[in-house]
Amino acid sequence: MGLTFDAISGPDVDRTDQSLIALRRILRATELYGRELARTAGLTPVQVRVLQIVAMRDGVTPKELSAQMGVSQATVSTLLDRLSAKGMLRRERSSRDRRQTNVVLTDAGQEAVGRAPDALQQQYVRAFEGLEDWEQAMIVAALERVASMLNAADLDAAPVLDHGEIKRGPQAH
Repeated sequence: MGLTFDAISGPDVDRTDQSLIALRRILRATELYGRELARTAGLTPVQVRVLQIVAMRDGVTPKELSAQMGVSQATVSTLLDRLSAKGMLRRERSSRDRRQTNVVLTDAGQEAVGRAPDALQQQYVRAFEGLEDWEQAMIVAALERVASMLNAADLDAAPVLDHGEIKRGPQAH
């Protein structure tokens, strides 16, 4: 599988424009996926990822979610509040340690995970993991460099393809 840039190159398209077109296509793909997910499941990609993680583990804590998603505990708390308000999950005191709170799915949350379309990130993960090690390293290095160029290297971001901020304003549900 060779890399090709023919789809965005031409006699009048320079590399700067090629890079901007490629970035825009990535942003557009995540935007379209987010809209489809909102339409079919009523959730954002980040919310679906939280539900998927909770579904895979029995009694995950907010701290564990924060660590696995690579976001702050405050961000996780906001996500959990929104999902709880939608009836997708609930917080329960641990039976082993009463100081600890576990997050568990409700039936509605389990149903939402089941009906969510194949995540764009899952498509990416399958394709990425099929690449040679050197290709993976090259992509990671290039993407980290792009994030740095956009002064975004230190932004709070989960490993989820989404077109908006993880922490949404009060108007988002």
